[in-house]
This record gives sequence, C-alpha cells and structure tokens, in this order.
Amino acid sequence: MLLSVKNLHVKVGEKEILKGIDLQVHAGEVHAIMGPNGSGKSTFASVLAGNEKFEVTEGEVLYRGKDLLAMSIEDRAREGLFIGFQYPVEIPGVSMMNFMRQALNEQRKYQGLAPLTAVEFLQRSKEKAAVVELEAKMTNRAVNEGFSGGEKKKNEIFQMAMLDPKLAILDETDSGLDIDALRIVASGVNQLCHSDNATVVITHYQRLLDYIVPDYVHVLYQGRIIKSAGKELALELEEKGYDWLIKDYQ
Repeated sequence: MLLSVKNLHVKVGEKEILKGIDLQVHAGEVHAIMGPNGSGKSTFASVLAGNEKFEVTEGEVLYRGKDLLAMSIEDRAREGLFIGFQYPVEIPGVSMMNFMRQALNEQRKYQGLAPLTAVEFLQRSKEKAAVVELEAKMTNRAVNEGFSGGEKKKNEIFQMAMLDPKLAILDETDSGLDIDALRIVASGVNQLCHSDNATVVITHYQRLLDYIVPDYVHVLYQGRIIKSAGKELALELEEKGYDWLIKDYQ
C-alpha cells in the first residue's frame, strides 16, 4: 500500500477542518477527491505535503509503510511524494533547468544513485517536456515567472514527469485551464500513471475526470469522506450536484 490514512483530524488555530479522514491508496490506482468549497480538500493535500500551518490532532498517515507525519518536507519529496498545487508559486531568478537538476539529483542522492550527467539530464528534460507539449524555451525561464495559468500547470506536470514520483497529489490541476490546456495536462498525467505509482486528483468538476478516469471517487464534506464509489459517482455528481448527497449532513 502506498498511502494509508486513518482517522485523520486536523485543525488551524481552534478551528477543526478535517474530522476523521480514512483513505487507502494502492499502487496502480487513480483516486479522485471531490466536494463543495470549504470541505477540506486542499487542507488534506497541504497536510500530506507537510504544511506546518495545519496541526494534526489525531490519526495517522502511513506512506509506503513509514510515518509520513514524522518526515520533513524534504524527505517526503525524496521518498517520492509529489504535490501539485492549485496556485503554483513563482521563483524569480531561479531557472527551471537548474531547479529541476538540483531537485532530481537530490532525489537520486537520497536513493543512493549517481547524479545525472549534463547530457543525461538534457535528454531526460527533452523527453519529459514532450509529455506536456512544453516548449524548450519555457524550461529555460525562471520557475513559473510570467507564466500563464495553463503554462504553470503544464510546468508542474513536467516537474512530475522529471521526478517520477510514487504518489502524486494533484490539487485542482484543472483550475483556470482552457479546454486545450486541460487536455494536454490530463494527457501528461495519464502518460505518467503506471502499475508502480498512484495518483490522487482533487477537483470540483467532472470535466477533468473525462480525461483522467479514476478508479475510485470520494466525496469530502465538512472534513469527512461521506461517500466512496467508482467513476460513475463523478458522473452522478455532475448530473445532480452535491445537494442530494450532503442533505443528511447539514
């Protein structure tokens, strides 16, 4: 099992946001987490990433059998956890290529592997940029600086392709994308899915799941997963909205 979340409770200050999350993710699976605004979806992603703003008050998170909550942010990344954020940050003055080479070689060092040579790195960059149709000139710019929303999301999936994570958590990757950018980003994600890794997609909309077809769909509401089912649940939510499902919890 790649990820096991049991009875996860999280608060910010005195406000409890997650109120007992249970989730299991195995290799080879794609999970979608859906739910209305304010349900705790992005909080869940932030906790997995190690954002210290959030306090875990109860429960456990095991990642590849290890206590994820005890790991530093850096070690979570080195262990193969990737977080794609709703609003990717800009890093002025740091070129994408230098950023990725440093990140990739830190990961390889942690795994006991030799760093990539310049030729190996450039070849890998070229191959992975093609996955999301990212122009070569974009990889030579500062990280996300001056990028459009779609370019930032493509850039994140490029980073994901370069790092080849075991578990990718994608928080509203479809946010702000037009239909062409959505297709390209989703195609990139699909190409990176294989039997040894897993992806958790957090989204509001069925339209992303037309391209990235999940094995499981979970509805998060008021800090709890209130329903889990197959991909047909997303279609039902698209047709009916959330009201029919959350009425018993209001």
